Amino acid sequence: MHQKFEISKDLSENMYKIREFAVIDKRLNNVDSRLLRHEDYALLHEQTYDQQTIDQAINGGMPALVAALRTPFFFPNAGTMAGIAECVASLYKGEESRSIELFPENGSGKNAAA
Repeated sequence: MHQKFEISKDLSENMYKIREFAVIDKRLNNVDSRLLRHEDYALLHEQTYDQQTIDQAINGGMPALVAALRTPFFFPNAGTMAGIAECVASLYKGEESRSIELFPENGSGKNAAA
C-alpha cells in the first residue's frame, strides 16, 4: 500500500498536525510511488498536538516524543513512527511554519522528503 504522512507546524495556531494518507484505488497498487499525484491519496486520519505537548516531549528525548505522538487512534509501526518523530523534531527547530511529507518505504519511515 502506498502511504504518506504530512507533518506540519503552524506557529499562528501554536500546533502541530500529522495527516495520514493512503492510496486506496486498487488500480494504483502497482504504480511507482514517484508517479502518484497528490489527488491519488485519500486522507485517512488527522491528529493535532498543541505546542506545549511537543515542547515537553522534545525536552524528554526521542522516546518521550514518540510516546506523546502515539494515541489510541494513531499508532504507526515503530519505523514509521521514528520517521514521523524525526520530522516533528526537525520542524520544532525551525522558526517558521512549514510542513514535511514522509513517504515510508515498506513501513520503515526512511524515505522523507521536505
